[in-house]
Amino acid sequence: MSKTPSRLKTASNPFQTAWRTPHGLPPFAKITADHYWPAFKDALSQHKAEIAAIGANEKKPTFQNTIVALEKSGEALNKVADVFFNLSSSDTSPALQEIERKLAPVLAQHSNTIQLDQKLFRRIEDLYERRDALKLDDEQMRLLERTYTTFVRAGAKLSAKARKRVAEINTRLAELVTAFGQNVLADEQSWRLALDGDADLAGLPQGVRDAAARTAADLKLPASHVITLSRSSVEPFLQFSARRDLREEAFKAWIKRGENGGKTDNRKIVAEIVKLRAELAKLMGYRTFADYSLDDTMAKTPDAVRGLLTQVWSAAVSRVGEEREALTALARKEGGNYTLEAWDWRYLAEKERKARYDLDESEIRPYLQLENMIDAAFDTATRLFGLKFKELKDAPRYHPDVRVWEVTTKAGEPVGVFLGDYYARPSKRSGAWMSSFRAQHKLGKGSNPVIVNVLNFARGAEGKPTLLSIDDARTLFHEFGHGLHGLLSDVTYPSLSGTNVSRDFVELPSQLYEHWLTRPEVLRRFATHYKTGRPMPESLMKRIQASRTFNQGFATAEYVASALVDMDLHALEAADGLDVGEFEKTTLSRLGMPREVVMRHRIPHFQHIMGGYAAGYYSYLWSEVMDADAFAAFEEAGDIYDRKTAARLKQHVYSAGNRRDPLEAYVAFRGRPPKVESLLRKRGFGG
Repeated sequence: MSKTPSRLKTASNPFQTAWRTPHGLPPFAKITADHYWPAFKDALSQHKAEIAAIGANEKKPTFQNTIVALEKSGEALNKVADVFFNLSSSDTSPALQEIERKLAPVLAQHSNTIQLDQKLFRRIEDLYERRDALKLDDEQMRLLERTYTTFVRAGAKLSAKARKRVAEINTRLAELVTAFGQNVLADEQSWRLALDGDADLAGLPQGVRDAAARTAADLKLPASHVITLSRSSVEPFLQFSARRDLREEAFKAWIKRGENGGKTDNRKIVAEIVKLRAELAKLMGYRTFADYSLDDTMAKTPDAVRGLLTQVWSAAVSRVGEEREALTALARKEGGNYTLEAWDWRYLAEKERKARYDLDESEIRPYLQLENMIDAAFDTATRLFGLKFKELKDAPRYHPDVRVWEVTTKAGEPVGVFLGDYYARPSKRSGAWMSSFRAQHKLGKGSNPVIVNVLNFARGAEGKPTLLSIDDARTLFHEFGHGLHGLLSDVTYPSLSGTNVSRDFVELPSQLYEHWLTRPEVLRRFATHYKTGRPMPESLMKRIQASRTFNQGFATAEYVASALVDMDLHALEAADGLDVGEFEKTTLSRLGMPREVVMRHRIPHFQHIMGGYAAGYYSYLWSEVMDADAFAAFEEAGDIYDRKTAARLKQHVYSAGNRRDPLEAYVAFRGRPPKVESLLRKRGFGG
């Protein structure tokens, strides 16, 4: 008997069959763009039925028939969504972008339907009000409290009219945020700086030239060397290029992403997003979106955030003044008869570092081979947490560049799978991030995590290794710290798994992990010259340590300015007629932004705050207070791999997910709350 067309369709769709692949990895080679939409439709329908059944249950609400049932629902939807959204960020295409635009409002409406469902919420609320009599363990209590809070913050307790408007706002925001991100990527893809001949390459060290040559070849462009707007391409160019005119051209293109007029201009999109968020906050009973957003974080209030940011800002601006004077004097000494501009800063700072510490980036890069830095990150995890990494050469992968490792304990017990996607390409959005194709949990048969790190390093020339800057290597360690947060997760419930923690706590595991990179114990073993194989000289390591706080005024100011602008933007009580460019200009002027420093992310391409970090870019600094203080625990123990300290860190931070309040988790590890003085010392501002 022949199969029906619907059965044929189901059988041919990888999302609607069991994955009999190594470690249950997605069968990427079998998945095409045509599979996503029907898979989403079926998964959404299934999830709706699961939610309806929970709400319609006539039995008295229990933790099992309501909260656990909710945790178990949506498995099919997660299966397709995890693959789709990972690929739409890391290896997109016009077909995927079209689906993403179509899908964004559909998923927003689906989420609204669940979180505003009154039958479902009444069951959750009933359990919450009886929570002290339910005899729940600590993790169950945490899940109940977080579930209730999530529904309340989504608007479940509002009037019917308000709930309807919340749903409309969320749907429109989903459309706008998707368009914003696609516009930034389009601007990044459309700009190239062709370099031809020695004059265009003046000042660029061989490693930067090799990467630019490889970019030209990969993009199949006629120029011999090409610079793109990927940070790992444009920043080294600004750092080393002796061509001031080309530096200016590249810098202006870099900071103008999302602000070039035409179809990809994001300014009107930003204005509408901010206006809708302000309205949403009012509906939720808050004065501003910043108040609403921060109420469910460690910081709690905008005043607490501004208190930290302002303290660091004043120290940074003061240091920028000292740095400006030094760079201006250097320019004049070299005969530069010009006013110092933003596109000069990195170039002159590199020269000043060479003069002051006998150190420049081109001297460090040959020792920081990508392969060795991956090994260093893995080795640190082995020493701290007892993990082993075995590369799987034949495992499924979504792009030929992607590498896959099986992660186990030293005893061989399975932990999860780690994917590394390290090179920049036009199909990948800029930046660096960690994500998951599958989260850890213990419900039912349980689930081991499948974690991915996505970065944007400029690939080395054909036949040569990829060499990293110290900032690139730090980014690799940072994202792997996030990766460990996902891999080491040891919780029962998916909603509490891995990085599902407070936004201003989630950067602690990643920023803390950065500390190991520049320790002599790591550099001696893994920082070896790509030509000679010799380890980095002790003298060079000492110079790197000595220069650790060099240019920190600039680095801190460009970051904190972005965080303060984010706070002010989302502290608007109304945003009718918002002129994004004028707002940014006025805010920076009021802050006293040094003229030669530009925000690390200007508003028209500030993807953090248009996405999940709205009123939350401060989080990196908030977490930095903890990471500086946390690493001091290892220093106090006299061993950066101290077993007892590492065991506490794993138990209370890396494996704990969201089982407890984040401050309680930190205190359980450290024995006390964090001290801001550690942050100020780390950045060289005293304290």
